[in-house]
Amino acid sequence: MILKNLFLLTGILLCNYVSGQNLPVTGKVTNAATGQPLGGVTVRIRSADKGTLTNNDGTYRLEVPSGGSLEFTAVGFNTVSANVSGRTEINIQLTPAATELSQIVLVGTRAGGRAKTETPVPVDVISVQQAGLPSAKMELTSLLNAVAPSFNYNKQSGSDGADQIELATLRGLGPDQTLVLINGKRRHQTAFVSVFGTRGRGNSGTDLNAIPASAIDRVEILRDGASAQYGSDAIAGVINIILKTSTVKQLTVDAGYAAYYDPKYNTWFKRDLRQYTTGHALDGNTATLGVSYGAPIGKHGGSLTVSGNFLRQGKTFRQVLDTNLNNTNGLPINTGRRAHGDGSVTSGGGMFNLRLPFDQGVSSFYAFGGYNYKSSDAYAYTRTFHGFNPLSSGHTDRFPTGPGGSLLFYPGIMESIPTPGGAADTIFNPHIQTHIQDMSLTTGVKSVTDSDWEWDFSNTVGKNNFRFFGDKTFNASLGSNTPTHFEDGGFSFLQNTTSLTFSKHLLHGLNLAIGGEYRYEQYRIYAGEEASYTNYDPTFNKATGAQGFPGYRPTDVVKADRSNIAAFADAEWDVNEKFLLGGAVRLENYNDFGFTSNYKLAARYKAARGFNIRGSVSTGYRAPSLQQINYSSQFTNVQGGRITEVKIAPNNSPITKAAGIPELKQEKSLNASLGFSLKPIATLTITVDGYLVKVKDRIVLSGQFNASDATLDKEFQDALKALHIDNAQFFANAVNTTNYGLDLVVDYNKRWMQKDHRLRILFTGNIQHMNIDKINVPDKLNDSYLHRGEFFSEREQHFVLASAPPVKLNFNIEYGIKKVSVGARVTYFGKIVLLGYGFAGDPAKEGTGLPGDPNLAGTGISPLVALDKDGTLVSEQFNYNGKAVTDLYASYRFSDRFTWFLGADNIFNVHPDLGYVPGAKLSAYDGETGGPWDAVQMGFNGTRLFTKIAMKF
Repeated sequence: MILKNLFLLTGILLCNYVSGQNLPVTGKVTNAATGQPLGGVTVRIRSADKGTLTNNDGTYRLEVPSGGSLEFTAVGFNTVSANVSGRTEINIQLTPAATELSQIVLVGTRAGGRAKTETPVPVDVISVQQAGLPSAKMELTSLLNAVAPSFNYNKQSGSDGADQIELATLRGLGPDQTLVLINGKRRHQTAFVSVFGTRGRGNSGTDLNAIPASAIDRVEILRDGASAQYGSDAIAGVINIILKTSTVKQLTVDAGYAAYYDPKYNTWFKRDLRQYTTGHALDGNTATLGVSYGAPIGKHGGSLTVSGNFLRQGKTFRQVLDTNLNNTNGLPINTGRRAHGDGSVTSGGGMFNLRLPFDQGVSSFYAFGGYNYKSSDAYAYTRTFHGFNPLSSGHTDRFPTGPGGSLLFYPGIMESIPTPGGAADTIFNPHIQTHIQDMSLTTGVKSVTDSDWEWDFSNTVGKNNFRFFGDKTFNASLGSNTPTHFEDGGFSFLQNTTSLTFSKHLLHGLNLAIGGEYRYEQYRIYAGEEASYTNYDPTFNKATGAQGFPGYRPTDVVKADRSNIAAFADAEWDVNEKFLLGGAVRLENYNDFGFTSNYKLAARYKAARGFNIRGSVSTGYRAPSLQQINYSSQFTNVQGGRITEVKIAPNNSPITKAAGIPELKQEKSLNASLGFSLKPIATLTITVDGYLVKVKDRIVLSGQFNASDATLDKEFQDALKALHIDNAQFFANAVNTTNYGLDLVVDYNKRWMQKDHRLRILFTGNIQHMNIDKINVPDKLNDSYLHRGEFFSEREQHFVLASAPPVKLNFNIEYGIKKVSVGARVTYFGKIVLLGYGFAGDPAKEGTGLPGDPNLAGTGISPLVALDKDGTLVSEQFNYNGKAVTDLYASYRFSDRFTWFLGADNIFNVHPDLGYVPGAKLSAYDGETGGPWDAVQMGFNGTRLFTKIAMKF
């Protein structure tokens, strides 16, 4: 009996000892509905105040008593409990708790992810497939423009490379003031610098369309300054692109076709005029194909997803077809740009996304990256030989000629165009072609130390290579020896970023992240072939270089680099169940611009169930990009009816120094926001956020200084004349601005009757205003009204102020019954005001002379044009009034594997107001593009029909 009791006591003690041992438990948490990993899931030991959060790939690691129990909780999912029972690997699938899963966002937090309504700053989460399939929009930038409240993008036309690098902005700031991440890692910017167009002038940015849409799961847009968290160029916010990842063997295929139908302005419908280049009744024909395949890999839940996209889009041709000036919107023939519209594009590329856990899932290797190639063809300004049309001017210096100045006619390039007087003009439209390559690769390792510090070490390298070509054009100074195709040179930008981050969930709801980053950048300009930029005429009576786009010269060639090292600390503290406090500090040192420190403080308070108040304040700092410091080019422009040769000189050029332009310095910013999120019922979410952004020493492209201005500093004037150019302009810290506004999002989702009926209503809005607080005129140019105006004229100021419309509203309603869905989307773009170049200027504005000075033509200084009836001079102001664009669409789901979509964007064929001054029609086409409109957000191509199919195998 004693022996029996002794064995029993020993067994009890042994069991107690074993159950008291801590085991290292690892595992992965996935969405039971989709198989996708879930980051930010709380994993808690039920018997102790200890826990952790899953990583972005759904994995976790925790020391747990062998006889203990784990509880898994996440917003929008049913809670799951699991007994350890001595196991060292526990994988969990969470089931969505509601019809619509509350979205978890990763950007803006290093604590593992939060529901988007519980973040201390506003974040939009956009499903690319959900938003893109029922739309004629075929590329990421235009898609985000339609669904994100303060995301702004304008399709450029007639703006050289800006036609194909579609730079977007947040909250009306510059494209290079928004940081783009992929899977949380920094994406490189394009080598391109925007010098034409009504948005982003003087800025670079990230080409979002180089990322295949088929590779993207969702896009997170952090609408708040985040320089202290992610880097100095996140003044306006952060766009984080999350790539698809799948452990289920599945092939998805999306294919689409779209075309514009615009009988009002498509030149095909008035081809009997014989004045304009034409296409067909349906133009801008676009075909897309996107494929994506995901599969499991490895023994611990790894995955490999490979995606690819192909797009081919044709040109569009838009002009005012009514040439009767007595009619309200009749305009004269556009002799300066007879081919106007979007250029053609062919683009293709692919990406992969690899996640490979090892060491029983505690550690993982990851890699993602891809390659994209884009080629395009667009028309430049028209060249006219004779100028028989009274609204045109002849430029024999831009045509190849023989002995005695006789024209050398090239069939297939040159055309004979009838004129009112009967004599035919000879014209040609140079083509500007671009070849763009974009490549990137990220590799990294994640793991957890024995003391539960999660660490992430990664390296990201990216490069953008951009080359120009001239086609169907001439170097007139070569006469009959001229080629008709030119290699014009280009530029490239390389960026390599190495980063290491440590993070840990400490006691009492505090998460701390610390880390460092090293970034290397290189920018290069390549010269074109000699014939593309050289003037072979010793008298310089012939124009220089290839018409349309003269090539980059050996004097433009540059190879510049720099490095940046940074350290940061980022903390989030759930002080209690209601109050969240976040803070970040980032220290950076540039080898060329020195040291900077940025700070951020953010908070969220749960005032009531479903009602959160949030706000933040932060500082920002953006060093001038290598592109802005070193860009150099010479191009042809039409200003106030005159063709001019313009030089953009780099910041370190002797011409720039002679002009008195100081060395570029950093932009500094202050960002503040305050708002709330409200979820009164499970199906309705409302967010409202106000913001204020002040930017000091904002870098933009200056106005143009004319070589014929005898009042310019002699050293500066001599430098301009030595280059045989008309005008020069520069990058400068020209303005201080203040943006303030309000973002509103209302999202209602409802399913009923066994989910056979579904209704979604989405309303987004942005109301904003910008002030130019100060124009920072250099001392040397602050000597006269003329020079102050040339430095940054009223025209240039209006471009900055029109970076975003003052009002942008989007209303989307979609209703579905079983397999059928129908929807409508109405987008309203508020009024913007732009100015022309001016056929005359107004120095009398400051009492310096008589109004209508012809020497100010083309400067944009208080630009004036003459009324047709009596020659009275009036301001050349273009009012693009607010317009609403309506899209309709429908879909039919044949099966779980096949869905068909069709519809039309802008079904009522709404266009912007024409860009001319009423009563001054003979002075029309004096805007930035040389066409009937400047580039405005709603676009000018009219109704776009589309059909798409989505398949799964």
